[in-house]
Amino acid sequence: MRKYDNFTKALDNLHEGANLEPPYTIVEQTGIIGLFEICFEQSWKLIKAVLEYNGREGSKSGSPRGIIKLAYQCGMINDEENWLALLNTRNILAHTYSNEDALKAIDKIKTDYLALFDELGRVIDKEWEMEAGG
Repeated sequence: MRKYDNFTKALDNLHEGANLEPPYTIVEQTGIIGLFEICFEQSWKLIKAVLEYNGREGSKSGSPRGIIKLAYQCGMINDEENWLALLNTRNILAHTYSNEDALKAIDKIKTDYLALFDELGRVIDKEWEMEAGG
């Protein structure tokens, strides 16, 4: 599935960025945040596509928040609270230019969010059917 491949590539890239250690240059900081945003976009679009392929009602349309809530209800993700925190972080980063907020977000990416993305990949790979070409 193309969306799965896009997600796993984005996740690999985010892992590479997360291997960087502070103090970050502005380019490294911006890069890690950008990789996180890309990984998030790929993750919720993958979730949506897999839920839709598996016939889950409500998956055809919806915001990232709605898709996360549906994924939790369907057992695709098991930590709705942290996924919603992840979404909130993504939304904050899209509208902030605060160095302090960026550094806090990078810490959360490394300590919490990478594990959520990793778990999503494992669960989808092992427990959910995916369209071969989509």
